[in-house]
Amino acid sequence: MKLQCNDFEIVGQNYIVREDCDTKKRTSIQKKLKNIPCISIIILSIIIGGCLFSALIMTHDPTYMDLANTNVSPNKDFLFGTDSMGRDIFSMIWYGGKISLFIGLFATVISTFIGVIYGSISGTSSEIVDDIMMRFTEIVLSIPSILIIIFVQAILGNSNPISISIVIGITSWMNIAKIVRTEVRQIRNSEYILAAKTMGGNFFYVLYQHLLPNFIASIMFMVVTNIGSAIGTESTLSFLGIGLPIEIISWGSMLSLSEGALLQNLWWIILIPGVFLVTTLVCITNIGNYIRKNNNKKLSNL
Repeated sequence: MKLQCNDFEIVGQNYIVREDCDTKKRTSIQKKLKNIPCISIIILSIIIGGCLFSALIMTHDPTYMDLANTNVSPNKDFLFGTDSMGRDIFSMIWYGGKISLFIGLFATVISTFIGVIYGSISGTSSEIVDDIMMRFTEIVLSIPSILIIIFVQAILGNSNPISISIVIGITSWMNIAKIVRTEVRQIRNSEYILAAKTMGGNFFYVLYQHLLPNFIASIMFMVVTNIGSAIGTESTLSFLGIGLPIEIISWGSMLSLSEGALLQNLWWIILIPGVFLVTTLVCITNIGNYIRKNNNKKLSNL
């Protein structure tokens, strides 16, 4: 007879079994804690906290151009040095981080909203409509996203954080839409969804009440990863000279000065913003991968 772990205490000659059960529970908890990317969460929390409370951290006005102190290497007055316009890089890092994080979050909200709506419509439509919508998605995915972003940004012209976020958001929804469409097609004929439609529930009611709770866990890792992708895309656009202007401080606009810094061997102008950007992207990627693996384990146990 196989003994199981229960809440009551086992006495007698089989008392060792209780100890084995407790050991297994502790081991299981330790494995779960071990898999959590604690270092990435802590580092990302510090960076986000520093950006949100930048006013308490900044040592200088990040927008002030001190022409008497241009290209100064890191020292006790300018902890991270100054750029070619005399602005304090330490203050710019925390002040500009808010802009970069805003772009990442706002662009992800837009892409997630479009992807959820598009994927749900495709998943609940007829075979012909679904096939047409998915072929369109695959055509858009076959085009390098950076080319689409450059094309749309060139049409819009004037750059600001909101316009950059919109451009990135409307060009990065396709992968989320494909995941949503797959999940919706698996549950669209469930009894509770058919009952909701029969009782007069419209598309958005069914989506919010029944569809969204079933696929939200499946797309969470994509949502988190898209935040990092949007921040990286903004930096790429600024590096190419078609992103945010230099006067709008972000990690990307700070890296737009890298060409001149390389020629003059001003390593701190490139290295310090680059380290913050790469560290943030790596932390976000690690957290996204943890969410994906955790979701896959839950699905495999069903």
